Amino acid sequence: MDLPVAPPAFDATTGPGQSRVADRGADIGAGCGLVLLELIALVVIFGLWYLSGFNLDPGKTVTTDSLWNYLAAAGGVGILAITAAAIAARAGAVVTVVTQAIMAILTCAIIFGGATVQSHQDQLCRDIPSAAGCKGNGYTAHAHGSRLTAHGSRSIAAGDVRDRRGPAPTPGDPAHHESPRLGATRGRL
Repeated sequence: MDLPVAPPAFDATTGPGQSRVADRGADIGAGCGLVLLELIALVVIFGLWYLSGFNLDPGKTVTTDSLWNYLAAAGGVGILAITAAAIAARAGAVVTVVTQAIMAILTCAIIFGGATVQSHQDQLCRDIPSAAGCKGNGYTAHAHGSRLTAHGSRSIAAGDVRDRRGPAPTPGDPAHHESPRLGATRGRL
């Protein structure tokens, strides 16, 4: 006896509601590979920052560079992690989404912690330029555009420009002479 066969009521394998899941092995490999590359990038970035304060000359005191540029580079790694997580979510790669979300959170924590430390160091060096870790006369504060040059000659903060070397020599002053080629005052080097 042949009974009639009814068509399936709902087929989840076709149509616009189809959910895709990435191959689990490829998902794990991609997630681990991206984490490894991002960790290597962070180690290189902050290793370069550490090496900026390293010198083999025992008679020379060297301080590390400001963290701001290195934190910006670490932010690029964080943006990469967020982008990879979004692409992995669209592809259904759950493991990659989780690992990239963890890397994005870790990178954000590093950036906020580094920004807090560097902000504190900048404020300390503004208040006490001779404090440990400050670059003496060559201190450069990146916040709000203020900067002291290596000779402590100019302070530019919020549009305020003051020359700390004293008044410019007058044309009758022996320290003043003009170069015929440059036409510039050379007495204030």
